[in-house]
Amino acid sequence: MDGSHADTTDLPGLDEELDLMAGLARQAGAMALDHFGGDNLDVRLKDGESPVTKVDYAVDDLLRQGLLAARPTYGWLSEETADTDIAHRRNAPRTFIVDPLDGTRAFIEGHEVWCVSIGLVENGRPVAGILECPAVGETITATLGCGAFVNGESIGTGPLRDEPLIGGPRALVDRLKASGTAAARRHPHVPSLAYRLAMVARGAMDATFVKPFAADWDIAAAALILTEAGALFTDGAGQPVVMNGTDPLKGTLIACHRGLQQSMVGVVAGLSFR
Repeated sequence: MDGSHADTTDLPGLDEELDLMAGLARQAGAMALDHFGGDNLDVRLKDGESPVTKVDYAVDDLLRQGLLAARPTYGWLSEETADTDIAHRRNAPRTFIVDPLDGTRAFIEGHEVWCVSIGLVENGRPVAGILECPAVGETITATLGCGAFVNGESIGTGPLRDEPLIGGPRALVDRLKASGTAAARRHPHVPSLAYRLAMVARGAMDATFVKPFAADWDIAAAALILTEAGALFTDGAGQPVVMNGTDPLKGTLIACHRGLQQSMVGVVAGLSFR
Protein backbone atom coordinates (compact mmCIF):
# COMPACT_ATOMS: atom_id res chain seq x y z
CA MET A 1 0.00 0.00 0.00
CA ASP A 2 1.41 3.37 -1.05
CA GLY A 3 0.44 5.38 2.03
CA SER A 4 1.89 6.46 5.34
CA HIS A 5 2.28 3.96 8.15
CA ALA A 6 2.87 6.14 11.19
CA ASP A 7 2.23 5.22 14.80
CA THR A 8 -1.37 6.33 15.41
CA THR A 9 -1.71 5.50 19.09
CA ASP A 10 -2.90 8.25 21.43
CA LEU A 11 -4.35 10.39 18.63
CA PRO A 12 -7.50 12.48 19.11
CA GLY A 13 -10.82 10.76 18.54
CA LEU A 14 -12.40 11.21 15.14
CA ASP A 15 -15.31 13.24 16.53
CA GLU A 16 -12.78 15.68 17.96
CA GLU A 17 -10.93 15.79 14.65
CA LEU A 18 -14.15 16.49 12.74
CA ASP A 19 -15.11 19.25 15.16
CA LEU A 20 -11.77 20.95 14.53
CA MET A 21 -12.13 20.56 10.76
CA ALA A 22 -15.75 21.72 10.75
CA GLY A 23 -15.03 24.89 12.70
CA LEU A 24 -12.32 25.95 10.29
CA ALA A 25 -14.34 24.83 7.26
CA ARG A 26 -17.17 27.13 8.36
CA GLN A 27 -14.75 30.05 8.65
CA ALA A 28 -13.28 29.24 5.25
CA GLY A 29 -16.70 28.87 3.65
CA ALA A 30 -17.82 32.20 5.06
CA MET A 31 -14.67 33.88 3.78
CA ALA A 32 -15.20 32.46 0.30
CA LEU A 33 -18.89 33.34 0.29
CA ASP A 34 -18.04 36.96 1.05
CA HIS A 35 -16.19 37.10 -2.29
CA PHE A 36 -18.64 34.94 -4.28
CA GLY A 37 -20.16 36.87 -7.16
CA GLY A 38 -17.54 39.60 -6.90
CA ASP A 39 -15.41 40.82 -9.77
CA ASN A 40 -12.15 41.36 -7.89
CA LEU A 41 -10.94 37.76 -7.68
CA ASP A 42 -7.47 38.23 -9.23
CA VAL A 43 -7.94 35.18 -11.48
CA ARG A 44 -4.74 33.57 -12.75
CA LEU A 45 -3.92 30.39 -14.65
CA LYS A 46 -1.75 27.66 -13.15
CA ASP A 47 0.22 25.64 -15.69
CA GLY A 48 -1.50 27.65 -18.38
CA GLU A 49 -4.94 26.14 -17.92
CA SER A 50 -6.21 25.72 -14.35
CA PRO A 51 -7.70 28.89 -12.82
CA VAL A 52 -6.90 30.03 -9.30
CA THR A 53 -8.10 33.10 -7.40
CA LYS A 54 -6.95 35.09 -4.43
CA VAL A 55 -9.77 33.36 -2.52
CA ASP A 56 -8.21 29.92 -3.13
CA TYR A 57 -4.97 31.16 -1.60
CA ALA A 58 -6.64 32.95 1.30
CA VAL A 59 -8.71 29.90 2.23
CA ASP A 60 -5.65 27.68 1.92
CA ASP A 61 -3.73 29.93 4.27
CA LEU A 62 -6.55 30.08 6.82
CA LEU A 63 -6.94 26.30 6.86
CA ARG A 64 -3.23 25.51 6.92
CA GLN A 65 -2.53 27.86 9.79
CA GLY A 66 -5.57 26.83 11.82
CA LEU A 67 -5.34 23.08 11.33
CA LEU A 68 -1.58 22.79 11.81
CA ALA A 69 -1.60 25.07 14.83
CA ALA A 70 -3.98 22.59 16.46
CA ARG A 71 -2.18 19.50 15.09
CA PRO A 72 1.48 20.49 14.60
CA THR A 73 2.70 16.92 14.01
CA TYR A 74 0.25 16.21 11.19
CA GLY A 75 1.06 16.32 7.50
CA TRP A 76 -0.36 18.73 4.93
CA LEU A 77 -1.27 18.28 1.27
CA SER A 78 -3.21 20.97 -0.55
CA GLU A 79 -3.83 21.98 -4.14
CA GLU A 80 -2.58 25.48 -3.37
CA THR A 81 0.50 24.67 -1.25
CA ALA A 82 3.79 23.50 -2.78
CA ASP A 83 4.31 19.85 -1.82
CA THR A 84 7.87 20.33 -0.58
CA ASP A 85 8.06 17.81 2.27
CA ILE A 86 6.62 14.58 0.96
CA ALA A 87 8.46 12.44 3.50
CA HIS A 88 6.95 14.35 6.41
CA ARG A 89 3.35 14.18 5.22
CA ARG A 90 3.69 10.49 4.38
CA ASN A 91 5.21 9.62 7.75
CA ALA A 92 3.02 11.88 9.88
CA PRO A 93 0.46 10.18 12.15
CA ARG A 94 -2.34 11.78 10.13
CA THR A 95 -2.38 14.15 7.16
CA PHE A 96 -4.82 16.88 6.20
CA ILE A 97 -5.61 16.76 2.47
CA VAL A 98 -7.33 19.93 1.34
CA ASP A 99 -8.87 21.60 -1.67
CA PRO A 100 -9.52 25.20 -0.58
CA LEU A 101 -12.09 25.69 -3.37
CA ASP A 102 -13.22 22.58 -5.19
CA GLY A 103 -14.97 24.00 -8.24
CA THR A 104 -12.92 27.16 -8.72
CA ARG A 105 -14.27 27.64 -12.25
CA ALA A 106 -17.83 27.49 -10.92
CA PHE A 107 -16.92 29.98 -8.20
CA ILE A 108 -15.50 32.40 -10.77
CA GLU A 109 -18.53 32.04 -13.04
CA GLY A 110 -21.07 32.53 -10.25
CA HIS A 111 -22.37 28.95 -10.10
CA GLU A 112 -23.27 27.78 -6.60
CA VAL A 113 -21.81 24.27 -6.73
CA TRP A 114 -18.38 24.68 -5.13
CA CYS A 115 -17.08 23.67 -1.73
CA VAL A 116 -14.25 23.74 0.76
CA SER A 117 -12.96 20.17 1.02
CA ILE A 118 -10.96 18.86 3.99
CA GLY A 119 -10.02 15.21 4.36
CA LEU A 120 -7.99 13.64 7.16
CA VAL A 121 -5.99 10.59 6.11
CA GLU A 122 -4.37 7.94 8.29
CA ASN A 123 -2.25 5.12 6.86
CA GLY A 124 -3.43 5.80 3.35
CA ARG A 125 -7.17 6.03 3.92
CA PRO A 126 -9.52 8.85 4.91
CA VAL A 127 -10.82 8.76 8.48
CA ALA A 128 -12.69 12.08 8.58
CA GLY A 129 -13.98 14.39 5.87
CA ILE A 130 -16.02 17.52 5.37
CA LEU A 131 -17.36 19.41 2.36
CA GLU A 132 -18.49 22.89 3.31
CA CYS A 133 -20.79 24.15 0.55
CA PRO A 134 -21.99 27.60 1.71
CA ALA A 135 -23.59 28.78 -1.52
CA VAL A 136 -26.04 25.86 -1.42
CA GLY A 137 -26.31 25.83 2.38
CA GLU A 138 -24.91 22.34 2.90
CA THR A 139 -22.29 20.81 5.18
CA ILE A 140 -21.51 17.20 4.23
CA THR A 141 -19.51 15.14 6.71
CA ALA A 142 -18.29 11.65 7.56
CA THR A 143 -16.07 9.88 10.04
CA LEU A 144 -14.83 6.33 9.64
CA GLY A 145 -17.38 3.81 10.83
CA CYS A 146 -20.01 6.41 11.81
CA GLY A 147 -21.89 7.16 8.59
CA ALA A 148 -22.28 10.20 6.35
CA PHE A 149 -24.46 13.26 6.90
CA VAL A 150 -25.78 16.39 5.20
CA ASN A 151 -26.53 19.16 7.70
CA GLY A 152 -26.65 16.52 10.42
CA GLU A 153 -29.11 14.24 8.61
CA SER A 154 -27.94 10.73 7.71
CA ILE A 155 -27.54 9.97 4.00
CA GLY A 156 -27.25 6.79 1.94
CA THR A 157 -27.28 5.67 -1.67
CA GLY A 158 -30.83 4.28 -1.67
CA PRO A 159 -32.14 1.85 -4.31
CA LEU A 160 -30.57 1.65 -7.76
CA ARG A 161 -32.67 3.34 -10.44
CA ASP A 162 -34.15 1.27 -13.26
CA GLU A 163 -32.47 3.77 -15.60
CA PRO A 164 -29.22 4.52 -13.75
CA LEU A 165 -28.12 8.15 -13.68
CA ILE A 166 -24.38 8.31 -14.34
CA GLY A 167 -21.98 11.26 -14.08
CA GLY A 168 -18.61 11.82 -15.64
CA PRO A 169 -17.11 11.98 -19.13
CA ARG A 170 -19.64 11.37 -21.91
CA ALA A 171 -17.36 8.86 -23.64
CA LEU A 172 -17.29 6.59 -20.59
CA VAL A 173 -21.04 6.83 -20.02
CA ASP A 174 -21.56 5.95 -23.70
CA ARG A 175 -19.25 2.94 -23.28
CA LEU A 176 -21.30 1.85 -20.28
CA LYS A 177 -24.51 2.06 -22.30
CA ALA A 178 -22.95 0.13 -25.18
CA SER A 179 -21.67 -2.56 -22.82
CA GLY A 180 -25.15 -3.59 -21.74
CA THR A 181 -26.37 -0.98 -19.28
CA ALA A 182 -28.40 0.47 -22.14
CA ALA A 183 -30.84 2.29 -19.88
CA ALA A 184 -28.07 4.41 -18.33
CA ARG A 185 -28.53 8.17 -18.61
CA ARG A 186 -25.79 10.76 -18.30
CA HIS A 187 -26.18 13.31 -15.53
CA PRO A 188 -25.48 16.92 -16.56
CA HIS A 189 -22.05 18.27 -15.72
CA VAL A 190 -21.41 19.06 -12.06
CA PRO A 191 -18.60 21.64 -11.74
CA SER A 192 -17.24 20.41 -8.39
CA LEU A 193 -15.84 16.87 -8.43
CA ALA A 194 -16.10 16.53 -4.66
CA TYR A 195 -19.75 17.61 -4.73
CA ARG A 196 -20.47 15.22 -7.62
CA LEU A 197 -19.09 12.32 -5.56
CA ALA A 198 -21.25 13.40 -2.64
CA MET A 199 -24.26 13.32 -4.97
CA VAL A 200 -23.60 9.61 -5.49
CA ALA A 201 -23.37 9.19 -1.72
CA ARG A 202 -26.82 10.70 -1.21
CA GLY A 203 -28.44 8.93 -4.17
CA ALA A 204 -28.84 12.02 -6.36
CA MET A 205 -27.05 10.01 -9.05
CA ASP A 206 -26.24 6.31 -9.14
CA ALA A 207 -22.59 6.50 -10.13
CA THR A 208 -19.90 8.61 -11.70
CA PHE A 209 -16.70 8.02 -13.56
CA VAL A 210 -13.77 10.28 -12.64
CA LYS A 211 -11.38 10.99 -15.49
CA PRO A 212 -7.61 10.57 -15.01
CA PHE A 213 -5.47 13.09 -13.14
CA ALA A 214 -7.85 13.88 -10.31
CA ALA A 215 -5.71 14.45 -7.24
CA ASP A 216 -5.97 13.41 -3.61
CA TRP A 217 -7.22 16.87 -2.64
CA ASP A 218 -10.18 16.49 -5.02
CA ILE A 219 -11.32 13.23 -3.48
CA ALA A 220 -10.04 12.71 0.08
CA ALA A 221 -13.11 14.02 1.91
CA ALA A 222 -15.66 12.82 -0.64
CA ALA A 223 -14.21 9.30 -0.77
CA LEU A 224 -15.04 8.75 2.89
CA ILE A 225 -18.48 10.32 2.50
CA LEU A 226 -19.14 7.87 -0.34
CA THR A 227 -18.11 4.73 1.48
CA GLU A 228 -19.79 5.72 4.73
CA ALA A 229 -23.02 6.24 2.76
CA GLY A 230 -22.80 2.70 1.37
CA ALA A 231 -21.39 3.46 -2.08
CA LEU A 232 -18.19 2.06 -3.55
CA PHE A 233 -15.13 4.13 -4.48
CA THR A 234 -12.36 2.35 -6.36
CA ASP A 235 -9.72 2.70 -9.00
CA GLY A 236 -10.41 1.52 -12.54
CA ALA A 237 -9.61 -2.08 -11.62
CA GLY A 238 -12.01 -2.11 -8.69
CA GLN A 239 -9.29 -1.80 -6.06
CA PRO A 240 -9.28 0.59 -3.07
CA VAL A 241 -7.98 4.10 -3.68
CA VAL A 242 -4.93 4.81 -1.50
CA MET A 243 -4.31 8.41 -0.41
CA ASN A 244 -1.19 10.32 0.60
CA GLY A 245 1.24 8.49 -1.65
CA THR A 246 4.25 10.10 -3.26
CA ASP A 247 2.23 11.15 -6.31
CA PRO A 248 -1.23 12.60 -5.51
CA LEU A 249 -2.56 12.11 -9.06
CA LYS A 250 -4.87 9.20 -9.85
CA GLY A 251 -6.02 7.29 -12.90
CA THR A 252 -9.65 6.73 -13.85
CA LEU A 253 -11.78 6.28 -10.73
CA ILE A 254 -15.24 4.86 -10.11
CA ALA A 255 -17.83 5.96 -7.55
CA CYS A 256 -20.98 3.90 -7.71
CA HIS A 257 -23.94 2.13 -6.21
CA ARG A 258 -22.85 -1.40 -5.38
CA GLY A 259 -25.08 -2.80 -8.10
CA LEU A 260 -23.09 -1.05 -10.83
CA GLN A 261 -19.51 -1.85 -9.91
CA GLN A 262 -18.98 -4.83 -12.22
CA SER A 263 -20.34 -2.98 -15.25
CA MET A 264 -18.31 0.15 -14.56
CA VAL A 265 -15.04 -1.70 -13.98
CA GLY A 266 -15.65 -3.53 -17.24
CA VAL A 267 -15.93 -0.22 -19.06
CA VAL A 268 -12.65 1.10 -17.66
CA ALA A 269 -10.71 -2.14 -18.21
CA GLY A 270 -8.40 -1.84 -21.17
CA LEU A 271 -8.17 1.95 -21.18
CA SER A 272 -4.62 3.19 -21.69
CA PHE A 273 -4.55 5.14 -18.41
CA ARG A 274 -6.58 3.62 -15.61
